[in-house]
Formats: sequence, C-alpha cells, structure tokens
Amino acid sequence: MALSKGDDYPIHQTPEPVAYAGTDRNFYDRYFFNGYSTEPGNTAFFAAAFGVYPHLNIADAAFVVVRNGVETALHASRCLNMERMDLAVGPITIEVVEPLHKLRVIVDAPDHGLSADIVFTGRSAPIEEPRFIRRIGPRTLMDYTRLTQNGRYQGWIELDGVREQVDGFVGTRDRSWGVRPVGVRDPQALAPAAPPQFFWLWSPTNFENASLFFHSNDDAAGLPWNRRAVWAPDNAPLREIEHATALVNWKSGTRHATSATVTLGEGSQRLEATFTPVYNFFMLGLGYGHPNWAHGLNHRDLAVEREDIVLDDVDVRQQQHLHIQALCEVSCRDAQGRVHRGRGVLEQLALGPHAPSGFKSTLDFAP
Repeated sequence: MALSKGDDYPIHQTPEPVAYAGTDRNFYDRYFFNGYSTEPGNTAFFAAAFGVYPHLNIADAAFVVVRNGVETALHASRCLNMERMDLAVGPITIEVVEPLHKLRVIVDAPDHGLSADIVFTGRSAPIEEPRFIRRIGPRTLMDYTRLTQNGRYQGWIELDGVREQVDGFVGTRDRSWGVRPVGVRDPQALAPAAPPQFFWLWSPTNFENASLFFHSNDDAAGLPWNRRAVWAPDNAPLREIEHATALVNWKSGTRHATSATVTLGEGSQRLEATFTPVYNFFMLGLGYGHPNWAHGLNHRDLAVEREDIVLDDVDVRQQQHLHIQALCEVSCRDAQGRVHRGRGVLEQLALGPHAPSGFKSTLDFAP
C-alpha cells in the first residue's frame, strides 16, 4: 500500500501518492542547520542534517557538535517505509513548528553521550536560490531547488554530561529537494569519460542587523553556472545584487581557504565582505562524502553510530575531507565606509580543475 500520512495534505506534485517522487531514483528531500555563538572567544559550533530518499526507501540524519577541537558526529539511518511525514531517524527528530519560520531539532541519544533540544527562528523570510540544474553530457547530475534562511537559536546541547545553552546563537538553515547523487554510485561510467569537476562556495553570514547570502557554482574555467547574492536587512526588503565576485586565498598544500573576499554590487551599492576562518568543520560529519555514512546508503532497519574527529588530525589532502564549512569572522564594508562585523561560514568544495584558483587536475593543491 502506497498511501501515507502525506496524502491527507494538499501537497501532491504528481497524480501518484506522496510516497512516489516522480521517477528518478536519486530524488531527495533534505533539511540542514548550522549554529554558532556571536560572543568573542566562543567558537562552539553545531550542525544537523536530515534526508529522505523516497525511491531508495531510506531516511538518514546526523547531528554534529564541535567543542575543544573535536568534531563529534552522531549518524543515524533507517528504512523509510514509504512514510515521508515521519521526521525521525532513531534519536534525531525534526519538528516543523511554524513553516518557513520556526523549526525544532531534538536529539536523544544518551547511550552515545549526546542530547539536544534546539529551536530555530528565522530572522526574515527564506530566500529561494536559482534552480540548480547541472548535466554531464546527457546525464543529469543535479536538478533541485533550495531555500536558505538565517536565524537565531534557543535551547541546549549536552555532550558527555556537559550541557551548554545555545540561547543567542545564530546560524543558517536550508531546505533542498530534487535530484542529486545519493546512495550507491551508478556502476556504469559516463560515455565518454569525464573527469570530476565541482566548485562550490556558500557564505551565509549573520550581522547584528542584517544577513548576507552569496553562493557560486563554477565550471572548470571559473565561470559561474549558478550564483546569487543577497543583502537582507532585518525588518526591511532584501536587496538582490546582480554583480558579485569572490576571490579566495588558498592555504598552501590544500584546497581550503586562508581568507576570502566577496565583492557585491557596484558604485554606491558596493559591499565588500572579508572572511577570516577560525577553524574548519568537516562536512563528512553530516555524511557528505563519508565512506560509510554517505547520504542514502542502506543500513537496514535502524543504525546509529557516534564518531569523534580530532580536527588537527585530519588529513585535508584526502578527497573526502575537501568539503568543509569554515567558521569565519566576517567584516563587511559598504561604499560609504561603514563596517559591519559578524560571523558566518564559508563552505568550500573544490574538486577538479578551477582556473581562477590555479587548480588544473582532479586533486592538485595550492602552491
């Protein structure tokens, strides 16, 4: 039987029950959150992810805390049982309190030393990013929509018996749905073969009275195939910025930034934001590129595992460690010389050639 709880809501997108998401086996529907303090010297960071893969009949989730140089990740996966309205995977639950404004993340894993109860409240309405469509020859690699929203947090996280409040933390959440590679890789290689190439920057930032959003997907020549920039003051209309560029300074021997400058707009509308990393959070902890906990893998009925990653011990030259979010101090100067100071992340994934960065092969590194 394909009927599920979702069929009693007016949310159908095809003539079929909600359990069926079109025909592409790589269809997914996903939540993401990150959060961090704005207090000087407080470098605590957390992140959460929750994914549903209807055609694989899998749901998975992860919750991560960074404290004292250690990234602690809780991974969970289960059979979806064709019920997309059940937003719990083992000890990790997502609750939509008020759509497009307030959501709750609950973690209850005392056997793994991790619990949390966190509420996200949006600062303003979410923004819809341009539709992401990317093909390699005739094969569709990605086709999805994403909304992004900055917000504030209330609640607490308890790790190994030490509870810390997150009241006053800020951060970003996103929702994306559509098609991108999930589960086991397609065993049939592309014809003709194409070397891997993917360049991604994402830099949502929280200032005291405003938010900054910039992202860019570039091809090997450095030309953006998906880019957007938005300046969003609190309690005021957001401003779309047509012209935006990013200059990244790469750390020698890596594909991770030592700093980056994002320039938005021109003339009297110009903004220049400088990102200075505090440390790198590895997206591996949320399953991105993980050898065992990649998104959509089948772990049977229910599997839960804790993983502790010592940040200073990570070999950043390995491909699975390329994808990061750098917690950053951000300084933004406008055309009138006023400076806004805040915090944000600079997400980076640079795989394959990227001419402006000097990368020429699949995995060469900055000189």
